[in-house]
Amino acid sequence: MVGWSGVGRAVSRRPHHEMALITGASSGLGAAFARALPASTGLLLTARDAAALAEIAAGLAVGGRTVETLAADLTDAEARQQVIDRATALEIDLFINNAGAGAIGAVVDQPRQTQAATIDLNVVAMADLTRALLPGLLDRAEDTGQRAGLILVSSSTALAPLPYFAAYAASKAFSLFYGEALAAELRGRPIDVEVLCPGPTRTAFGERAGFAPGNLPGAANADQVAREALAALGRRVVVATGRLNGPMVETMMRPRLAFTMGLGRVMRPLAKRRTGRGDDEL
Repeated sequence: MVGWSGVGRAVSRRPHHEMALITGASSGLGAAFARALPASTGLLLTARDAAALAEIAAGLAVGGRTVETLAADLTDAEARQQVIDRATALEIDLFINNAGAGAIGAVVDQPRQTQAATIDLNVVAMADLTRALLPGLLDRAEDTGQRAGLILVSSSTALAPLPYFAAYAASKAFSLFYGEALAAELRGRPIDVEVLCPGPTRTAFGERAGFAPGNLPGAANADQVAREALAALGRRVVVATGRLNGPMVETMMRPRLAFTMGLGRVMRPLAKRRTGRGDDEL
């Protein structure tokens, strides 16, 4: 059981995960998560770059550890289904939903396909993969008596509209709200839900997006962020990293997390009447 101590702070025994799926695992924070997980946790790593995935996997497949890679463009529904099928076959009990994209610039100056790609990956693929894999995560956790884990990687940009990074910030606000709502809906179920809101982090993402947040003062190391996120899983719903970002985000989030939990209690009976389903059904 997960109890709640304070607002948005879960207290549970530290789970061990047998098999993890990490999206966007070829570099940056996704690769850092793969490095940070214990060698006893098998890995299914997915990203678009097959060669980079193979290089990451080669450094992690030690001591008989299961490390599989699957190159996939998650904006494509058929590719997502391939990932879902393989993750289901491997019986994952930890899903790190990390893949993301974004580009800096004014909305009217960006190609339509650039904005569409951001929304397709950060919103559509994130929510679709989560919904598809969540029932299996819950079923396996209930069968084994262990806890499953779900980490949705959002961003500190999710806290407010961000001109010249509008689609990215809005997409990360979606993942933040979605993850908080999931945590409330799944309270009492054998799964730990975490929304990670990193501040500036030294990864290749900034270069691809058109700027370099990793050069900002106090920018965090990706391996440090991944370790902090894994250590907080099962203890906090929203996890913010960074010397300045962390305290700011957690101060802003605390009252809203309490409000979300209260809304969950109000909405639960309405949802049950609407669907005719019990608490133990999805």
